[in-house]
Amino acid sequence: MIPQTKAVDITPNWQQELANAIHDPAELLNRLGLNHHTEVLTAAQTRSFPLRVTQSYLSKMRFADITDPLLRQVLPLTDETLPAEGFLTDPVGDNAAIKSAGILQKYHGRALLLMTGACAIHCRYCFRRHFPYSESNPLASQWSQTCAAIAEDDTLTEIIMSGGDPLVINDRKLIQIVSDLEQIPHLKRLRIHTRLPLVLPKRITPGLLDLLRTTRLKVVMVIHANHGNEIDLQTATALGQLREAGCELLNQAVLLRGVNDNAKSLVELSERLSDAQVMPYYLHLLDKVAGAQHFDVTEQEGIAFIQQMRTKLPGYLVPRLVREIAGEPNKTIIA
Repeated sequence: MIPQTKAVDITPNWQQELANAIHDPAELLNRLGLNHHTEVLTAAQTRSFPLRVTQSYLSKMRFADITDPLLRQVLPLTDETLPAEGFLTDPVGDNAAIKSAGILQKYHGRALLLMTGACAIHCRYCFRRHFPYSESNPLASQWSQTCAAIAEDDTLTEIIMSGGDPLVINDRKLIQIVSDLEQIPHLKRLRIHTRLPLVLPKRITPGLLDLLRTTRLKVVMVIHANHGNEIDLQTATALGQLREAGCELLNQAVLLRGVNDNAKSLVELSERLSDAQVMPYYLHLLDKVAGAQHFDVTEQEGIAFIQQMRTKLPGYLVPRLVREIAGEPNKTIIA
């Protein structure tokens, strides 16, 4: 049981930065000296999945470079509106895997907890960009039922906090959630999938670190960096704090056209992760979600990149190339 007297930030800077995130593509381009690229300022593709970028993430982008790999991950393009065969609103079968409010279960022994639909940034390739979060938010009013469902299934040993991004939830709520999960005796591990150490490093607060340090559950944090430029000094410092709090740190990346679709970028990413003591874990082939077709990289290209990485890096720094296939009992390892 986690004591409820833990110190939490009263007016944390991270929440202020989150509230001040950029939503207007014109403002984003103006801040980067790219005002003349008016062809990307099409509102049609932003209404259902609007632009969202934090100041921290913006600061890592190259000025006056429309091809910057970080900018490409968040900037809405007219390509998103083009029809593409085989690209779906639910590419990995999330809807069919809903077990109860907020719980997805695809694999034995672990269940995924969709804690929120909110993120600090909106990645244009997000495989859940069409997910009906309003219908599957356990924290809204059904948390007790969600906990009960987890407690009733003694085959579960691991809960995966996901979303959205679970770390947009404040420390006070996270403390209560983890405290409740700790009371379920068959749970051993807590996995947290998040981009916030990369896109909002201020989120790694003393209250959060205290929670991670003192929980009886083994904490595995899976961050999501796609390019080495996402790991700057602030992010490396935040990752170091998480590691010192006892978190095992892994990275999963997505292979993206125009972002990291070459062996050089992928090698640099692994080197930056190694410097930050984060283990490269998965390199995902793109989940074929509607609106993300322009990011797609072929399986054959992905295999070639992995083979090239093996000639440049020790084996433990080469991630596994995987694809998620709806209905399969595990990730499919491609290389």
